Amino acid sequence: MSTTINQEENIIQLDFSEEMKTSYRDYAMSVIIARALPDVRDGLKPVQRRILYACKELGLAPDKPHRKSARIVGDTMGKYHPHGDSSIYDALVHMAQEYSLAIPLIDGHGNFGSIDGDSAAAMRYTEARLSKGGALLLENLDKNLVDFIPNFDNSEKEPVVLPAMLPNLLINGTTGIAVGMATNIPTHNPAEVIDGVIATIDSPNITMEKLMSIIPGPDFPTGGIIVNKSDLMQIYSTGEGRIRIRGRVETEKGEYGRTNLIITEIPYTLSGNKTKLVESFTQLMRDKVFDEIYDVRDESSKEGIRIVIEVKKDRDAENLLNGLYKKTPLEDTYSVNLLAVKEQQPITFNLKSMILEFIDFQKELYTKEFTHLLNKSISRLEIVDGLIRATDVIDLIIEILRGSQSVKQAKECLTTGNITDIKFKSKESEKQAKTLDFTPAQADAILAMPLSRLVGLEILKLTTESDELKGKIEEYKEILSNEKSLLKQIKNRLRAYKKEFDEPRKTQITDEETVNYKEEVKIETVYVLVDKFGYTKSVDTATYSRTTPESLAEYKHIVCLNNDDKLCVFSAQGNMYQVKVSSIPKTKIKDKGVLMHNLCKLGDEDIIAVTSFETLFESQTVFITKKGYIKRVSGAEFMTNRLMIASTKLEENDEISSITLLTSSQVLSGDMKVIIYTDKKLSLGFMLEDVPEFKKTGRGVKAISLDSKDSIAFSTVLSIDEDIFVFDGQKYSAKRVRTRSRGAKGQKASL
Repeated sequence: MSTTINQEENIIQLDFSEEMKTSYRDYAMSVIIARALPDVRDGLKPVQRRILYACKELGLAPDKPHRKSARIVGDTMGKYHPHGDSSIYDALVHMAQEYSLAIPLIDGHGNFGSIDGDSAAAMRYTEARLSKGGALLLENLDKNLVDFIPNFDNSEKEPVVLPAMLPNLLINGTTGIAVGMATNIPTHNPAEVIDGVIATIDSPNITMEKLMSIIPGPDFPTGGIIVNKSDLMQIYSTGEGRIRIRGRVETEKGEYGRTNLIITEIPYTLSGNKTKLVESFTQLMRDKVFDEIYDVRDESSKEGIRIVIEVKKDRDAENLLNGLYKKTPLEDTYSVNLLAVKEQQPITFNLKSMILEFIDFQKELYTKEFTHLLNKSISRLEIVDGLIRATDVIDLIIEILRGSQSVKQAKECLTTGNITDIKFKSKESEKQAKTLDFTPAQADAILAMPLSRLVGLEILKLTTESDELKGKIEEYKEILSNEKSLLKQIKNRLRAYKKEFDEPRKTQITDEETVNYKEEVKIETVYVLVDKFGYTKSVDTATYSRTTPESLAEYKHIVCLNNDDKLCVFSAQGNMYQVKVSSIPKTKIKDKGVLMHNLCKLGDEDIIAVTSFETLFESQTVFITKKGYIKRVSGAEFMTNRLMIASTKLEENDEISSITLLTSSQVLSGDMKVIIYTDKKLSLGFMLEDVPEFKKTGRGVKAISLDSKDSIAFSTVLSIDEDIFVFDGQKYSAKRVRTRSRGAKGQKASL
């Protein structure tokens, strides 16, 4: 589809599909690069980088007073990040939370939320400044180590990336959802990461096994236990995978012979949402899912997390703990995706490649830093040498200054020896002045030199400084010309950072067996109700007994069974599905329930019959198909652990018309008959004893001879004594159906 726009007789043709593709691609890349994903070099998303830079510009160093968060957010939004203030404040709050980051980048003052899930106070109430970690990422920003670009309205400059000399991406991790991709990088122990970087610098070909002996896995601020250690090698080699993490639980004796389970650390996935974990325990206790729980208390304080679960006397506390791992977020999954931006492209890294990217960035930063220091030292040496030289001819310089008519004239004499219009006391002074050749920088320093510099001690200081500068220049040149020396500087500074941020590992890494929880189920009788649309639910006997017959008439299938039984669902397409009764939601009679195909793989198949496995196993099952085949099958044929099996063999385009369950005594009595009614209004009745028994894989035998365009509309099995049967909501007389031999042609129905 295209549109035509007429502007001053110029026709612009625009293809909508191409425009949509281009616009969506631009939008996706904008979200990926400019908002959602971190840069692999400094480990920061754009909003985080801009917040830290705004703090730097406001002078909010770790040793300076805090400033209102609203001021920081305002500066960030107005100068660098033209998006919503709430998203900027959320990012600032996240960088201040000790339970979210291994090294918080913001030092917050006030209510910045809690691990329970309490939200932070409004930005007008809280205050913030850079933390030591945040300031470290901005260190040496004034040494031209990184490029600056114009902000969104060209009124300010902002850094493309921060000169981070700490491996922030691995230490603090990050989470971000972009268009069609997401990143989820866990936090790690700072000391381990630094050791891993140093080891990679020393051995660029280091193996993943060796690297992971130094960085064994994530180290979450909330602690916990990683229980799938054997999977970590695959995760860190590919950059993707799932980590199973549990809370740390201790056991202690409680009052009155009870045992207490004490949770002291929670999974990182619940960081900032501990209340959810406590609520899951109390909900399971209220619903009596865990009958072993006597009480649940949250006794957490500033000293740390302490969630107490009291276990009833003489109950299995270990089995309960396994149940909590299985049914609550006490054991959770953390999905790892080491996705970051490199050169404006999103790339999935592995552990080693991410460290190598950081090392390459450090080489670039340190090269620029020592180049800056070298140039600065050379410039300073030039001035110092000029000042030392000036002290030797200070009388001549004073004479030039006194004889000059302007500073410009004096400077020109000092740099070029031009003595035009300068008055001297002697010809010797004129001759000496013509030989002066100070550099412009030296001349400026000489002209600005205070008289105190003529003191002998000050001259000695200049000489000492000159010697020191010459030593530094040689050192910087050696570092810049020798990569080993450069790498040594990187390692020395990393070791200093390690001392500053060295903390013991919080998260334990181990291999645990899958929890083996033996669920204690209280056996009770329930009724499973299935309506004509397939919505299924279970109710207890009390609820069922209070329900009126009119309300029960809405349900096509009603089955009474125990809650430890299985529900067997037969479809018209010849399949049988098994559903655990315990998985069927127990609801009020007015609740809708869930669709049967959400409980099993039923799909679009029509439900013909529903029964309990216990009833089915003890029954004889009569199958009648649309094309007129009939058979009897023993219920024992359907004993299986599979969730779906074929219940009968069907011809092409055939399907089951009806399924009837009979007891063995009914079948053996010899007084049961089959009634069939076709689409062409023919009917036939015959004795059930004429129907042979087959395996479930058998097709059966002909029940009635049908024309090619006729099929069975209704069929049932009745006792000879029964006079009435119901078809399509109407009652009919069974006596009016003529009884003949099985397989005969039907007679015109007179039901």
